[in-house]
Amino acid sequence: MSSFKEIISKDIPVLVDFYAEWCGPCKVMESKLKEVKGELKEAISIIKINVDTNSQLAAKYQVRGVPTFILFKNGKQLWRQSGIIDKNELINIIYKFS
Repeated sequence: MSSFKEIISKDIPVLVDFYAEWCGPCKVMESKLKEVKGELKEAISIIKINVDTNSQLAAKYQVRGVPTFILFKNGKQLWRQSGIIDKNELINIIYKFS
């Protein structure tokens, strides 16, 4: 299994979804993220990190609310936002940093 550092170091954008099972907005975003992946296919990697089972990683990236999305490319954080985000807005942000 790849380490988190290896995953975010890809040369394509990697969207990290910090979420929790009990989080209503996280469940709303689940289908939106599937649509984003369906449209962008191999141009994006999307990974989900459960903050309850990965609390050290969440703390390292100062995730204080869920969902929190962080976009990485080549190991660098390019963008972050917490809360629900529109699918098309998310796609535009990913293209902006591609």
